[in-house]
Amino acid sequence: MASPSLAINRIKKELLELQKSTDNADNPIEIYAETDNIMKLRGVIVGPPDTPYAGAKFMLEIIIPETYPFLPPKVKFLTKIWHPNISSATGVICLDILKDQWAAAMSLRTMLLSIQALLASPEPDDPQDAVVAKQFKSNRNAFNITAKHWASIYANGPSRQPDCEAKVEKLMQMGFSEVINLLEVRFCKIGSWYALRTFKELLFHHCVAQRLS
Repeated sequence: MASPSLAINRIKKELLELQKSTDNADNPIEIYAETDNIMKLRGVIVGPPDTPYAGAKFMLEIIIPETYPFLPPKVKFLTKIWHPNISSATGVICLDILKDQWAAAMSLRTMLLSIQALLASPEPDDPQDAVVAKQFKSNRNAFNITAKHWASIYANGPSRQPDCEAKVEKLMQMGFSEVINLLEVRFCKIGSWYALRTFKELLFHHCVAQRLS
């Protein structure tokens, strides 16, 4: 069994190489430790061009096992994203190199590049989120609109949907305190800000469906 020191030394080497790399200017990728624990990292990728995620920044959680690099890291999105192979609720990713197709020669950088490539080339027939995959396959236009909206509100993406957002804001101003209260109860009192955001998401999805019907 690999020792934890092997994993730590490998990670330090990879982070140093990433800092020295000169090929990240056009495709910036960040990996860093938020605490002194180098086995728990954060990664940042930018949405690929010509996709609903273009220009948006997504943060990922990277947990390194003691057996790294012989076993893959555990990775999930911390930034919410609308994608067939990524859970819209938990951020869990369905990608072969994070499971049985991982190889010790791979690195954290190549792993993030593979996840970035997944954003450009979804695999709806092997989904992590069945609802998103169904929309992707049955109504690509609605999927693109929703994915762009999520990228704009959660990942600072440049693309917005002003017509739908205007309708949502108008509805929110009409007085939905009873609905918000019900949502707070439904989500176990997790906070009015989350209930409000959830309600606005539901309204946006309804707006998209109405616009495309």
